[in-house]
Amino acid sequence: MRTWLLVAAEAREFSGILKRFGPAANVDCNGARVAREVVKDGDRWWLVANGPGLRCVEEVLRQKMDVSGIINTGFCGALDPSLRVGDIVVWGDVPCASRFARGNISSSDHVVATAEEKRQLREKTGAIAAEMEAGAVKKIAGEWGVPFYCIRAVSDTANEDMPLDFNLYRDSAGRFSLPKIAMAAMSRPFTRIPALRRLEANCNVASESLGAFFADCRF
Repeated sequence: MRTWLLVAAEAREFSGILKRFGPAANVDCNGARVAREVVKDGDRWWLVANGPGLRCVEEVLRQKMDVSGIINTGFCGALDPSLRVGDIVVWGDVPCASRFARGNISSSDHVVATAEEKRQLREKTGAIAAEMEAGAVKKIAGEWGVPFYCIRAVSDTANEDMPLDFNLYRDSAGRFSLPKIAMAAMSRPFTRIPALRRLEANCNVASESLGAFFADCRF
């Protein structure tokens, strides 16, 4: 039986995948905040989420695991203006017949919060999307000597700003502080709360897209 390690920042990024993969059991994975195990088509899948960014990835993958490959997944911000919410973005060679955009993904330890920053990042790197964990996961996969894949779904387009600069609301470990985000939203409720709701709806679309895509892949 092959074992695949799926790494995301937040548990909700797995919801569309688990909807199609079936019941999952809770497991322990180096103390990760969220760790699930599910068996599908004869393969074992470990789904691990420990928060956004480099530190959270390194914390949970500090010890080598016996896996057939590591797949970084979750949501991303589009840098390519042609990408729409729910579009799948792939970095590397992924065996799937479903439609997706292939290209480089910019990976950094902060949220790319504005349309202007997205434009500048695309001009600088040529990447088609941005996220916060793939670079760290790719490095660890290389150290472990296992294949690496990155499969992301767009949650915000290239021409839109995020509702908040989420970088301002992270704790000492780099995780987003929901109480601080809620307080920031309430400081401007008529603009920020509707914008956060739109982002949440976009994330739901992205999660469903990831689930459909993974259901069609054969690693």
